[in-house]
Amino acid sequence: MGIHIPGGNRVAFFGGSFDPPHLGHISIARAAQQTLALDQVLFAPVGLQPLKPSGSTASFEDRIAMTELAIADEPNFALSLIDSLIDTPAPTPNYTIDTLAQLRAELNTQFNTKLPGSELFLLLGADSFRNLANWHRASEIPFAATLIVASRPEEDLTTPGNYLPASLTLTSTNDPHHHRIHNSTGQQADLYILPDLNFEISATEIRDQIQDHTKPQLISPKVLNYIQQHHLYQ
Repeated sequence: MGIHIPGGNRVAFFGGSFDPPHLGHISIARAAQQTLALDQVLFAPVGLQPLKPSGSTASFEDRIAMTELAIADEPNFALSLIDSLIDTPAPTPNYTIDTLAQLRAELNTQFNTKLPGSELFLLLGADSFRNLANWHRASEIPFAATLIVASRPEEDLTTPGNYLPASLTLTSTNDPHHHRIHNSTGQQADLYILPDLNFEISATEIRDQIQDHTKPQLISPKVLNYIQQHHLYQ
């Protein structure tokens, strides 16, 4: 599968808890970068997720530091702080639709990107995509950034329209991994499925291994060293 859309700089936003960042995250980003000819994948640890009110296990500062270590050797990956905690008296959740709007507005100065002819993507794991309909202003998200969804061999994403908000419809193209999303106003947006990414990694499993003093094999040595030095997940 070799999708390429002509144009200027192509940037993918990859948000998540990254608690901790692991090799599955890197595999997803590499597959997206190679398949869709992305110029940059932005790893953005989220300060507070609306659908995870209990928060993350590690602090935001630790997750930032670990993510920076995890992507240090990847020239097409960069750390973004755009999804930091919103500075208000009470913790305010980060909504993806607002983050994408802010990112699009900032690309010119932050990444020297000329928006005309460029494309902004949203990179999601299959678990996040299946929950997309519950997101804030979900029906607007596919039109704010082109969706890239990372599947795995045991996951059936042959009917991705099942996971879209009810107000949106989906049509297929000649490529089984490329679909088009439509809304009632006539707007169209692309959806790309990255198939058969062969990794079985759970952040919960990694944290459990650390608590059991088992050396996790699914995170980079740099990240593991940071976790041990800062006594995380104990």
